[in-house]
Order: sequence, then C-alpha cells, then structure tokens
Amino acid sequence: MLEKKVELEGLKVVEIEKCKSDIKKMREEMAARNTRINCPCKYSFLDENKKLTPRRDVPSYPKYMLSQETIEALRKPTFDVWLWEPNEMLSCLEHMYHDLGLVKDFNINPITLKRWLLCIHDNYRNNPFHNFRHCFCVTQMMYSMISLCSLQEKFSQIDILILMTAAVCHDLDHPGYNNTYQINARTELAVRYNDISPLENHHCAVAFQIIAQPECNILSSVDQEQFKRIRQGIITLILATDMARHAEILDSFKEKMEKFDYSNEEHVTCLKMVLIKCCDISNEVRPMEVAEPWVDCLLEEYFMQSDREKSEGLPVAPFMDRDKVTKPTAQIGFLKFVLIPMFEIVTKLFPEVEEVMLQPLWESRDRYEELKQIDDAMKENCAAKHHGTLQYMATMTEKN
Repeated sequence: MLEKKVELEGLKVVEIEKCKSDIKKMREEMAARNTRINCPCKYSFLDENKKLTPRRDVPSYPKYMLSQETIEALRKPTFDVWLWEPNEMLSCLEHMYHDLGLVKDFNINPITLKRWLLCIHDNYRNNPFHNFRHCFCVTQMMYSMISLCSLQEKFSQIDILILMTAAVCHDLDHPGYNNTYQINARTELAVRYNDISPLENHHCAVAFQIIAQPECNILSSVDQEQFKRIRQGIITLILATDMARHAEILDSFKEKMEKFDYSNEEHVTCLKMVLIKCCDISNEVRPMEVAEPWVDCLLEEYFMQSDREKSEGLPVAPFMDRDKVTKPTAQIGFLKFVLIPMFEIVTKLFPEVEEVMLQPLWESRDRYEELKQIDDAMKENCAAKHHGTLQYMATMTEKN
C-alpha cells in the first residue's frame, strides 16, 4: 500500500524518503516475524525434510549430582527457582523423571531423556516471562503437587507421565505475544489453527515434532495404544492452559467434585486439566521473594505486546497497557477472581493444599491490597498538592 502511495501520489521528496524508510522497516519486521513466529523451533514448521535435533550432544555421565538438600527442596512449592542455571534446571528435571519411576516404568533411555530435555530447553525463547525458567517452574510445581497430594497412589503411571510431560512442553516456542494478538494480527499461527487456541496448538505440535526425532523420543518403548493415550493426554492438558477456557474447565470440575470418582476417566482427565492450570499460574503460591520478580517479568511481556499493538493499530487490553495497569491492581484481580477460587476448589479434594498453597495466596492478596492502599494514598496526596499549587498560582495571579 505504501509503495502504491509513493508511485501514484507523487509525494514530496521528504515524504517519499520517509515512506521508503517505513517500507524497509516493515519488510525487516515481517522477515523477523517470519523467522520468529511463522517458522518456529528453528526450522520451517511445514518443511518435512528438515528435522529438529539438539544443538549439542549430551555427556553419557551425569553432569550434576544433586545434594540431598536440593532433592528434598525440589518437592516443595517453596523451592527457589531463581538460584539455578539452565544446565542445573535440566538436571533437576531429569531427577524428577527418575524419582517418579517414569524412566524405569516406560523404559526411557537415560541419554534420550537428557537429549529430549536439552531440545526442550533450546525450543523455549528468551521472552521476559514465557521462557525455559517458566517451564521449569510449572514442572517443579507439578512435581510438588504429585508429592503433596500423593497423586501416585491415585493416578496410573501413564497419568503421571502425561502430567509431567505436558508441564515440560506446555509453552514450547512461545513467541511472547498471546492468542489475542495472534488472532487480531492474523498471524500464520492464527490462520493455521483457525483462531482456536493458536499458541496452545502450536506448543503441542512442537512438542511432538521433538518427540518424532529418534534421538529425542522418550516414548520409543511404549506400544502403539499407550502412545496414542499419552499423546492425547498431553494434547488435552496443554490445550487446557488457554485461559480463554478457564471458566469452562473450572465449571466442569465443580460439577464432578460433588461425587468425584478416580475410576471415572472423564473425572480424572478433568482433574489433570485443573492441576496443570494450577501449576501454570502458580507463581504467587511461592514465597514473596520468589514470586514477585515473576510479576515484573509478566508485566514486561505484556507491555511489549501492548506497545506493538498500539504501533500496529490493534486493540489493547487494559490489563496490558503500561499507562493503565499497576502491579497491585494487576495482581489483586488475578488472585481474587482466578487463583484463589481455583485453589479453593482443589483444596476440597486435597485438604493438604490449604496450608501449603492456599495460605500463601491469601497472604499475597492481602499484601497487594495494602500496597494498593499505599499507592492510592500517595496519588491522593499528589493530587491535593497539585490542587493546592494551582490555587496558590491563581491567587498570586489575581494579586498581580
């Protein structure tokens, strides 16, 4: 359109140069977007001839030996996820698969597990929030819930494998811009998935592109029927992380809660969907000093998106707009209307969750409400001072 404008309207030299500059900038951005969003996971999503492989091989011996203190801490939501380098997080994830008996029960080659985790790491982008550390947080919280709620006594090992693997893969190749942006900007992902959970569908697709590589296939020893069940389970859980489906999933779970039955596959699937949702948005369950940096990371990612939406003339959500949102207002609403109600329902099934996970959420809500009161008081004070200054200036003007 800009090119036609230059040709047809005979603009002034300065305006033509500006248009040319805009055209160049747009082309560069489109090329970058093609690389980052449309052709994710470092190969063309549609090119069957190219295979995704780990960027480096793994040693045949364990690189890190976890201390007993770390092993015990890993099972708790209080685990400090900021203290660890990527290779250490990979070793922690590896430990979880061994500790839960998944390596033994599904005959996973330990070297294949290492390669798979390395490939997973390489296919998370360096976004402020949706990055490999977030993947680690969600998986570590899932591991904590399996331990806290004694889920291995209630679920089959296939269900445990599905929960853990869905957590590891749930945000693979996230581009840092949410579904609303994908749909409004009409990106290739939105077109490909017909505006239906484009990101979550993409995370699933990348997960199974990785598993399709023989050197990364942690499911190579399961039979065809088991593979179909595991694949469907992982897809179901990753798709459940789309927050647009939050009310639908929670309402379905509430209905089943009245007579919950672990022998009913539909009930168990619904519970697993709620569990991965809890883990995905569970940062406020963690101690304040661990949780708060994640709020800054998320707001940074939101602001990146809203700035881009403004520049592209797309609708902007108020909770993402740097000119409208504050940390306390963002967190209070999320805690009161999303997190706390969901964890309260889970607590009915697992009373042990209340003290360890629900209590920190109540405390976090109270803390952010106090911060909001302080912010509001400061704003009122500033407004009063500003009003006083204006009155003083008006008085002085009248005198003069």
